Amino acid sequence: MAKPPAGNVFCATYPTAPACTGQQPACTYCHVAPPQRNAFGAGLEAQLAPGAPRPLSDTDFAFALPTALRAVEAQDADGDGVSNLVEHQRGTLPADANSVPVQTDGCAAGTNPQYDVCRYDARFAYRRVLLDFCGQSPSYAQLKEFAALSADEQRSRLDAELDRCTTSEFWRGKNGQLWKLAHPKIRPVGSLKAGEDKGAIPLADYYDDYNLFAYAQLDDHDAREVLTAKHYVRRDTNPTRYSVVPTLPTQFVDEAHRAGNITSSWSLIYFVMFTALPRNAAAQSYRAYLGLDIAKQEGLYSVPGEPRDYDAKGVTSPTCAACHATLDPLSYPFRNYQGLSLTARSTSARYVPGRLETYFSDVAPDITQTPEAGYLFGKPVADLVEWAQVGANSDAFAIATVTDYWKLLIGHPPTPEEHAEFVSTWQRFKGTHQYRVQRMLHDLIRTEAYGAP
Repeated sequence: MAKPPAGNVFCATYPTAPACTGQQPACTYCHVAPPQRNAFGAGLEAQLAPGAPRPLSDTDFAFALPTALRAVEAQDADGDGVSNLVEHQRGTLPADANSVPVQTDGCAAGTNPQYDVCRYDARFAYRRVLLDFCGQSPSYAQLKEFAALSADEQRSRLDAELDRCTTSEFWRGKNGQLWKLAHPKIRPVGSLKAGEDKGAIPLADYYDDYNLFAYAQLDDHDAREVLTAKHYVRRDTNPTRYSVVPTLPTQFVDEAHRAGNITSSWSLIYFVMFTALPRNAAAQSYRAYLGLDIAKQEGLYSVPGEPRDYDAKGVTSPTCAACHATLDPLSYPFRNYQGLSLTARSTSARYVPGRLETYFSDVAPDITQTPEAGYLFGKPVADLVEWAQVGANSDAFAIATVTDYWKLLIGHPPTPEEHAEFVSTWQRFKGTHQYRVQRMLHDLIRTEAYGAP
């Protein structure tokens, strides 16, 4: 009975809402966990086609929701003193009393003899750039020299220092800042590592994944290659340099079926492992590279007729189907990617046509009927290569990438007050800068969110 179309209807009703800029609200906007409603959802339900028989069809629901939303605009569902409508408009949550729009009238911080508090101050940004990208504070002499420059010269110096510092070991080296960004995507486990710094049970070398990720973020490289690359990347040291190579002895997927890091040996062995239908691999890829966490009811796009429960896991039950109608079609393109094989290690971490028929035919009566074609964002994709291409070219990828750097450099996810600058940054990253992180960073260090003390 889930209604994932609610996000689209909400955004059609409030097209300028921050929750609708390149994305849509998660189910938790109205729910604690479907079908349980939060305070805002409960108020909305009372206005949703009252008296009509339940459950509403998708058509009736979509028709009734805008009227219900308008009916509760003046209410304050969470009792924080702010109406539901203002919370929609300001990007805060109408069911969370701790999520409140911040008053931005004037500067409450007072004066400061060193910085222009509450406004962008290039001197403050200069100190941050050296700390964030080089890992060291500027000297007093450097600060005095910078302060003596004209405004144009200060902007030029910031750009030059950013470019210089992103060649540093602190930024691009092993265990540097870029590797820190990659940790939640790769999820390293030292005991299972092969190659350099190998662990007790060496299954795969995840340094290959770090190398491709770092390469895609650096210089004038395309960040989408982390999902779409047909090549691999080698890392040389002293100083650290990343270079493209067509093959590596630790990687086994044939070129036609490669999709960047989501088809690396580590990803397949660790996230697919022994699974017939690799839901975990799909959910991890969706979360790590597109910023959408199905466990948090984000990015749900129900596919008609799904889930079909090919592996007989009971996912068609009402408590499971709402998420699995998105997750299972998201997982089908991983069908032929073998994880860890106990019977023949030579088949591990490879694309294996007929994988289910060969290794998993006894899992469930219909398991071999699982298709390779699936869905991403509710749209059909033929295979995992197309899945990766669609994902890499999406707003979700651009938003997730810029969010990573926003959190690393500013220290928190974008706040409602930072929304306009954030949206401008990710849109320019996708459009003007053609997914070049190095160019985007020059925009980010010029935001008030970064440069205002």
